[in-house]
Amino acid sequence: MIEKIFVFESILADLMIGFIQEKKSVGYKFQKGAALLKRFDNIIVQHNLTKKKLTKELVMLWTAKAPNETKRNRCSRISIVRGFAEYMVRLGYDAYIFPKASVTIDRYSYVPYIFSKYELKAIFNICDHYSICAVSPNRHIILPVLFRLLYGCGLRISEALNLTYDDVDLQKGTLFIRNAKFGKDRIVPIGASLIERCRVYEETLASNKDTNNFLFPSPFGGHYNESTIYQLFRKILWRAGISHTGKGPRVHDFRHTFSVHCLKKWVTSGEDLTNLLPYLSAYLGHADLRGTQHYLRLTADLYPDIISKVEQRFSSMIPEVSYYEAD
Repeated sequence: MIEKIFVFESILADLMIGFIQEKKSVGYKFQKGAALLKRFDNIIVQHNLTKKKLTKELVMLWTAKAPNETKRNRCSRISIVRGFAEYMVRLGYDAYIFPKASVTIDRYSYVPYIFSKYELKAIFNICDHYSICAVSPNRHIILPVLFRLLYGCGLRISEALNLTYDDVDLQKGTLFIRNAKFGKDRIVPIGASLIERCRVYEETLASNKDTNNFLFPSPFGGHYNESTIYQLFRKILWRAGISHTGKGPRVHDFRHTFSVHCLKKWVTSGEDLTNLLPYLSAYLGHADLRGTQHYLRLTADLYPDIISKVEQRFSSMIPEVSYYEAD
């Protein structure tokens, strides 16, 4: 992954750089955190801060809710400035620390969008017939494979975009996911039909390997970025007749859909989820079973025809909260 370098210009620039280095030294990628910190750096420059001090007024200005801002986004902004303030205090500087309990979010409150088989078919059909783009000549080749991998393998979008040709073993039928969320590497199997599609894909783009080893290469170097894929995804949804409410569907919902469809299949076929859930958790790269268990609650809620089976056989495994973290 190509790491974006941020240039900090405020009087607190050296402290911000030190804070970022500290986070990275203990294993955090911290790209999103650094981007937020750069925005805060811009505000400090605008307000002509002349002393290495983080005032309450500046922190309150940064943490104020923006128009139409989601609670989650605001919490992200609050979290970054809290962490930075704590870092400053540890180094002996005067810094206002925003109260921790002032704003909280329910990590399981997000209700994901689960695509139906019909909707998935419509999305893939749009991808298969995507028009050729002069600016991005391989886009119509990339999209059908990318979105099928997201659903067929339950990948996070960052995991898919970071794949290189070296990570794809079509002989074994596996993907090697490197340094994913929670710092985990894992091996993910690929279904037979997807293997064949990937084989044709690699043959089609074989000439790219010498100059760009990413599986989904950007015409501008490196790999496609998430924001570009999201913009294309919105267009595909529109063409497929799937409405976007402003809160979803999201690209990440392919991963949620994979998990729910997998659990539904297991429950319907009478499999023992007590044994299988840990495998799904490892497959998805979850830190623990909790994130995976919440898919079971959602599966039961979405499919009334199997809810009795789920509640009778696996009630002890279903969390009381309604939905799960969006990871």
